[in-house]
Amino acid sequence: MKPEQRKHRLALTLLFAGVVFSFFIVTMAIVGGVIIYLINKGVLEPIGGSPKGKHLILNMMIASVIIGAILSAVTSRIPLRPVNAIINAMNRLASGDYKTRLHFGRHLGKHPTAVEISRSFNNLAEELERTEILRSDFINNFSHEFKTPIVSIAGFAKLLKHGNLTEEQKREYIEIIEEESLRLSALATNVLNLTKVENQTILTGVSEFNLSEQIRNCFLLLERKWSRKNITPELDFGEHTVRANEEMLKQVWINLIDNAVKFADEGTTVRVTITETEDHIFVSVSDTGVEIPPELKERIFQKFYQADESHSSEGNGVGLAVVKEVIKLHNGDVTVSSGNHKTVFTVSLPK
Repeated sequence: MKPEQRKHRLALTLLFAGVVFSFFIVTMAIVGGVIIYLINKGVLEPIGGSPKGKHLILNMMIASVIIGAILSAVTSRIPLRPVNAIINAMNRLASGDYKTRLHFGRHLGKHPTAVEISRSFNNLAEELERTEILRSDFINNFSHEFKTPIVSIAGFAKLLKHGNLTEEQKREYIEIIEEESLRLSALATNVLNLTKVENQTILTGVSEFNLSEQIRNCFLLLERKWSRKNITPELDFGEHTVRANEEMLKQVWINLIDNAVKFADEGTTVRVTITETEDHIFVSVSDTGVEIPPELKERIFQKFYQADESHSSEGNGVGLAVVKEVIKLHNGDVTVSSGNHKTVFTVSLPK
């Protein structure tokens, strides 16, 4: 503990002792004054029937004040120990030690109030620790996802600049530059969309539209990706309408279908189904391919988190975060199930 902190703690101790002592003095003064008043009125007899009894009472009061002052100064440290423990823990937390946890003594720790305080503090510390881990992952992944296409674009542009390439090589390098540029554009768009949705608290632009037609159009927009992997779209639904923000929901289906195509095995199918109940409409997007481990099912909806931590697969870890926020804004829910080489994302929207 720093000298300045020791001074502050000593000042707090003295303040606490002073408050306790002031109550003690006031109590003694009131009791002593009442006794002397009653003796003067003849209600009480002085000790030994002599006026010396009054002096004895005064001496006892003074002695009690002195003894009380000493006891207050000594014992006031005991009730301040929990306060000091809380302050020390808060200081460590403020300095960036998010593994700090608050624990009171064996006896005080059993008190309901102490249990509530320690639980609240420890929950706060755990949340800050998770936030710090997420922030660190966010920065690392974001830097990686931006740096990789930029390096590719710069490298192939340099090769084109040097010349001495066949027409086939030129076309190949230009296509790579185009793909990497589109990848950067998609990343920037998703980040902007995520920021916009996160800062939005009220759903606006709600209209009724054909949900089935919207999903079919999203498949057409991604035709280049699923045809390249020889994937067959399987659209198992009739005509359904929904009241929602059309542009936002379009982002949801594009991200879910793109995600399914990315992790589906070549030559398989990506299946979309729509079902309705009295109160909700459900859209499921399923693929056959890479499974999601159970412990990662919640993390995949975090910003810039990728189950493939090697970043070998295409993607930026933003799409599912956008899906989560958009569906949340619509008072809906999105869940995922994965097993037997099959992964299903299910979106539930209130009708």
